[in-house]
This record gives sequence, structure tokens and C-alpha cells, in this order.
Amino acid sequence: MANEPKKPLLEITGLTRRFGGLTAVNGLSLTVGEGELVSVIGPNGAGKTTLFNLISGLDAPDAGTVTFEERDVTGFTAERLASFGLARSFQHGRVFGNLSVLDNVLVGAHTRLRAVKPRIPVVGPLVELALALIRPPSVRAEEERLRAEAKEIIALFGERLTPRLDKPAHSLSYANRRRVEIARALALHPRLLLLDEPTAGMNPTETAEMLEIIRSLKARGLTILLIEHKLDLVMQLSDRVVVMDHGARIAEGLPAAVASDPAVIEAYLGHKAVGAANQDSANQDGGRDAEGDASRILVAH
Repeated sequence: MANEPKKPLLEITGLTRRFGGLTAVNGLSLTVGEGELVSVIGPNGAGKTTLFNLISGLDAPDAGTVTFEERDVTGFTAERLASFGLARSFQHGRVFGNLSVLDNVLVGAHTRLRAVKPRIPVVGPLVELALALIRPPSVRAEEERLRAEAKEIIALFGERLTPRLDKPAHSLSYANRRRVEIARALALHPRLLLLDEPTAGMNPTETAEMLEIIRSLKARGLTILLIEHKLDLVMQLSDRVVVMDHGARIAEGLPAAVASDPAVIEAYLGHKAVGAANQDSANQDGGRDAEGDASRILVAH
């Protein structure tokens, strides 16, 4: 049935991270079901990127658990989590400037290498080095397969990246570097994709293109956890929205319900009267106008 709960892929329980006297993430719990797109929103400093760092293994929590595919992965390294199928992009785009667009994307496929990475104890690294130098047919075949897959992923971004396939990443615009970073994450063939502000620095046309790319990934069944400040995009894409403020979850639900939640509007605008006014309008007008007003206020912010 359409409303049947989806099997949890990611479960976070009581996650907490402190930096000295600052609690960046405060007892946060959330669940992401298979195939869902869940957005995490909130004002600057709410703890959203810290949450991503805890999930993706760049940081370790002080308390709480992270469960991925029914496996407790709390405190696992980013490399180990990548091997399980967890990929991410970053708030500030990170690419290898001296590598070509194609080679940057190929880096994302490192966990899927088999021919050149034999699982041999102790001498494995030496064998890997020898295979890389000799390049037997099995290694060359794997290389060609991954290069073909990388080109298919790059093609998702159309003329933005395809003509620049062999260009060094440092020569790209900021928006194209963000695209390369997302393409690299997709090369891992992730089970869960974490996108941290994927449209940052993009103009309205570029943002609309990225919205369609994310929509297409969702349509393929990819599970996505998204941080995004452009709330019109969030409202169009999300199955659910989680709102953070001061490290804690203050609201969760369907996009329209969250957009008109007085606590959410107060977190963004710092004015309780805005939420109260919208609630009064909802009572009088059936909610539609109030939700629209709230969404416009948040998007404008």
C-alpha cells in the first residue's frame, strides 16, 4: 500500500555532539526509510552539517547511536561507511583540483575496485601495487567498465560537465565543481546519499536543473538525506522534512505542515507573532493561505 511505512535504512537515536560548552547536536533522533528523500532544514548554526559529519564518519558522537541497514555503525570511519554504500557531498565543494572531471568521478568508485585490490592478508598492498603497474587484462577491463560508468553519471549533468570531461577541476565554475562532487558520490553506487546544500552558489536556472537531477535520482529509488536552504526546492522534493534549531529537532512532518509550523517560523525569523498570525489565518481560511504565506516567508528568508 502507498501509505505503508518504508523499511528503515538509517536510524539515528539520541545523537549528541559537544564541543566544549557548545552542544552542536542535542539528543537528535530520526529515521530514513528506503527510497525516501528526507530534508533537514534549520537556520545557520542549527547543527545540520555536524549531524552529517556524525552520520558519515567524519566525526564521532558523544552519545547516541547510528544504525545503517540494521548494523550499528556508530563511530565507524568514513572509509568503512563508504564500503557499506554511504556517500556524501560537502557544504563547501571538495574536488581534486589537478585531476580531470572524469578522474574526480572515478575516485568515487574506489570501494568497488576488485581486480586491482585482491583481498590477501599482509602482502595485499604489494600485490595491488604490482597489479597497478603491470595492468593485466582483468585490471584493464575493470578500468574501462568504471570509466564507462563514470561517463554515464557525468552525462546526467548534460552539457554542464560532458564537454569538460578532460578539463582539470580547478578550471571549473563553482557550480560545476559542486556537480562534479555529486557525480563522484554517485560513482560509489550509494545505498544512502547525503547531500549538503547541493545548490549553494547556483543561480535560479542552475538550481532548477539540480532539482530535476535530484528528482530523477529519487525516482530511481535512491535514498537521500538532504540539507538545503532553498526551501522551495525542499518543499517540492521531500517526502518528509526534519527541522533543527540549536542542535535539537523542533519539528518533523510533511513539507506543507512543517512550513506552517509556528515553531519553525519562529526559529527562522525569531518572532512568535508570525507563527500565531499564520495559525489564526489557518483557522479562518482552512489552512491553504496560511501554509502558502508561511512557505513564502521562509523562502524569502
